[in-house]
Amino acid sequence: MARIDRDEEREERIKMEIVVDACNRDERAIGWYTSLADTIRFPFEARCIEEREVSPLEEGEEMHVSGMSSVEASQSEMFVTVDRMGRELGVPLAQLEPIQVDSETEEPVADWHYWAEREYEI
Repeated sequence: MARIDRDEEREERIKMEIVVDACNRDERAIGWYTSLADTIRFPFEARCIEEREVSPLEEGEEMHVSGMSSVEASQSEMFVTVDRMGRELGVPLAQLEPIQVDSETEEPVADWHYWAEREYEI
């Protein structure tokens, strides 16, 4: 069951701007990847908002987000590259909350969080 309520305005924006004309999983993944890569203003600072089994990040940890991870890494979930302990590491974007970013970065990240929290699949 989805963790957040349906937001009709956000649903329409995602449908018309991000996954428009996507007929399958690969097309939705490319739509999301392209939209996020084109709209998020990298780099930015972020905070881990939840721990995950697939990620070494700890809740509350802050880091520098330098860009999108590879397209291949983002086939089932969107990954971004962070600088952590002297190395670049791909982590799920849904695990991060941007810190003091402009609306042009905040909105696409919030859209992805919404998609993930509604438990939609690519």
